[in-house]
Amino acid sequence: MFKKILIANRGEIACRVIQTARRLGVATVAVYSDADRDARHVELADEAVRIGPPPSRESYLRGEAIIAAAKATGAEAIHPGYGFLSENEDFARAVEEQGLVFIGPKHASIAAMGDKIASKKLANAARVNTIPGWNDAIETPERAVEIARDIGYPVMIKASAGGGGKGLRVAFDDKEAFEGFSSCRNEARNSFGDDRVFIEKFVEEPRHIEIQVLGDAHGNVVYLHERECSIQRRHQKVIEEAPSPFISDETRRAMGEQAVALARAVNYQSAGTVEFVVGRDQSFYFLEMNTRLQVEHPVTECITGLDLVEWMLRVAAGEPLGFAQADIPRIGWAMECRINAEDPFRGFLPSTGRLVSYRPPVASMVAAQPVPGREWTDAHGGVRVDTGVYEGGQIPMFYDSMIAKLIVHGRDRADAIRRMREALNAFVVRGISSNIPFQAALLAHPDFAAGRFNTGFIAQHYAGGFRAEDVTHDDPAFLVALAAFVRRKARERAAGISGQVAGHEARRAADWVVVVLGEEGRHQHHPVRIETFEAEAGRAVIHVGSQRYDITTPTRLGDILMQGVCNGQPFAAQIERGSAKRPLALRVQHNGTQIDALVLLPRVAELLRLMPYKAPPDTSRQLLSPMPGLLVDVAVKPGQSVQAGERLAVIEAMKMENILVAQRDGVVGEVMAKKGDSLSVDQPILSFQ
Repeated sequence: MFKKILIANRGEIACRVIQTARRLGVATVAVYSDADRDARHVELADEAVRIGPPPSRESYLRGEAIIAAAKATGAEAIHPGYGFLSENEDFARAVEEQGLVFIGPKHASIAAMGDKIASKKLANAARVNTIPGWNDAIETPERAVEIARDIGYPVMIKASAGGGGKGLRVAFDDKEAFEGFSSCRNEARNSFGDDRVFIEKFVEEPRHIEIQVLGDAHGNVVYLHERECSIQRRHQKVIEEAPSPFISDETRRAMGEQAVALARAVNYQSAGTVEFVVGRDQSFYFLEMNTRLQVEHPVTECITGLDLVEWMLRVAAGEPLGFAQADIPRIGWAMECRINAEDPFRGFLPSTGRLVSYRPPVASMVAAQPVPGREWTDAHGGVRVDTGVYEGGQIPMFYDSMIAKLIVHGRDRADAIRRMREALNAFVVRGISSNIPFQAALLAHPDFAAGRFNTGFIAQHYAGGFRAEDVTHDDPAFLVALAAFVRRKARERAAGISGQVAGHEARRAADWVVVVLGEEGRHQHHPVRIETFEAEAGRAVIHVGSQRYDITTPTRLGDILMQGVCNGQPFAAQIERGSAKRPLALRVQHNGTQIDALVLLPRVAELLRLMPYKAPPDTSRQLLSPMPGLLVDVAVKPGQSVQAGERLAVIEAMKMENILVAQRDGVVGEVMAKKGDSLSVDQPILSFQ
């Protein structure tokens, strides 16, 4: 085994590799950009080396600087994590040529599988099922349209060197094919330095299911079952699980055997993933092979009890696999939710800034601690958090939006969903926006719970975006009761303050009205009666209409996370006072549902009904930046006429291009920002006459 390795990555995956290395007694070297000087992976590693300015092309994509750091610190091997240089054959070759070990497949395997065009041809030769398409690089958008017509819409336009949803578009007509080709080339050039693009048939109502493979230098290759990755938004995975609720054992075995055949064809020596698209009839087709560790590898670790990072290290050090195909168990059910720094209520736009509060749920599983045994026991199951951030740290605009991975392991799928919902309710993130409410809503959706979904699930059910009021809570009065509990607790404290003016003391009232605030003054009034309140015990019996809630919680006033028991069942919810929009309201969040509520005495609630609605200022004549980011293009000039849907500007944030288009016909007035400006949220870019 190596004595010291360098990790050529950042964030949660760098921290994840450090955990396994530490358990194996291997020293670690971190690399960091100026934006990550105080990052968690820098703190966890034994040594750290600065490699450049914040942009990834000037730091984490500088292979020569990373190799120099490894040699300067005496590291024997380099683990690339995922993203950045993990699937770059030139980097892997350079590492080997410098006398170091690349903890991943050999560069020849990366070359064969990392290029999607070449890999599809190789898959055909290995008798792996493939999708019809055009397998050579396409030069112009006009040619892309011709090919798309020949294949038949819809088609998938993909960058050959793409990954992680970047450099990928689905086109349903000539216009989308033309524009999608150009966007794919630009994204691929900026993210991977390779702008080759190809086209293949898009399978409608598809499932995205992938097979984890593991090979060594001694000719052994196995598959570690499958992962279901069909819950995606814009081709980015949102929820992953293992095993799949869809495929049969026969399909699982056939997919696994084809994945192994492909890995053998390229002499694959490390952890890798073969991705398939699976039709409604369980027919499956090869998509691509990821020649690296996957973001969602933890769910495979949970159901097999294997540490994939450990086996990457062991294989790279020359050890043979310590098990055969028949030895690999499938224990329980695991799920992973990607916790991203993005605002689901603003079209999932990136959110950057300081993590004012960051408190993941209590973890009962450790990434680098394999679970023993082949059958489900009390030793299995629990919650795991893989993260690269900490409370008080910054989320920079230069890298991807994922800040953590929340993983649960349950006895079966229903148990895994229950555990995940509880864990999401207890995950506190403040200072930036996160997609936690959206994740909770997905888990509560009846079609997801029943396993009825495909890769179009989010686009189908949330076509108009995600809004808090769109989520149906199974017991909405429970949120009202929690708001009443917190308000009554606050009144109890206020009533105990000495020196109050006679006749104006804070009252311990029993009757209240919880006003759930709606848009444009459309509020809901819920009469509430607090039958019992025991301050010392932290208990209250609250009636909301005909429903009774017996709540006990040790939570103190001011704590965001409220945990306790309601009607004999444990719960976790998040409650806090004030938001930018509604500073006096209590915000209550539970199971993906969020309400803003005022808890008022009945007379005050009556007076509130008489208050006129004050409309917000009209900003429709301005184009505002919907996110913090870099303005990379302004496509119009003052006085120019534009039509609805026409491109106005392009903002780059977290490695993704975001195109802003006109919402209606108009004439451009003033252009208030210029190319290269760093924009804040809601900063004006231009105005209309």
